[in-house]
Amino acid sequence: MAKQKGSKQLILEFLIANIGRVIESKELQEASGWKAEWARRVRELRDEEGYQILSHKDLATLKPGQYLLETDKRRPAFHRGISKETRAFVLERNGYTCQMCGLAAGDKDPFHPNRTIRLTMGHIKDKSKGGDDEPNNLRAVCTNCNEGLQNAALPKPDQVWLLSQVRRATIDNQQAVLDWLQKKFSSSE
Repeated sequence: MAKQKGSKQLILEFLIANIGRVIESKELQEASGWKAEWARRVRELRDEEGYQILSHKDLATLKPGQYLLETDKRRPAFHRGISKETRAFVLERNGYTCQMCGLAAGDKDPFHPNRTIRLTMGHIKDKSKGGDDEPNNLRAVCTNCNEGLQNAALPKPDQVWLLSQVRRATIDNQQAVLDWLQKKFSSSE
């Protein structure tokens, strides 16, 4: 019996068959067999296996959700070095909330109505630019922000607005905010 190909292999074969052509994210999703983790597989091909898969972050002519493999020549790859302990620490520190758009793990995904928000680790300073996998260079980001689907992050609320919202909240909700803040800041000491 022939071994079934994984989604990463299917995506790689699709990209190699389309070298030099701009690929839309929907095409990659389809090539993966409509797997939910297709974007992670693309990142693994780029970051861990060295394939030069360009996105809008690399090439100004590409729009969010577009990819381009210019060559099948590979670069030296990076080892995935984020331990599960570091991942758990960063998620806890960031309150299981995307640090770019503010959505929390499990919230309804505004771009994919049948899915909920999933968080991943985002590098503040990219590894390709000398960043590392230490907690101070990592933040929780949702898969949408990590892939550039959010064209602009929501602005951070200023202190006056934020406090006004807490003051307007019910006593139970104010207590929940206090409990969350105490838990967040007591674990970072």
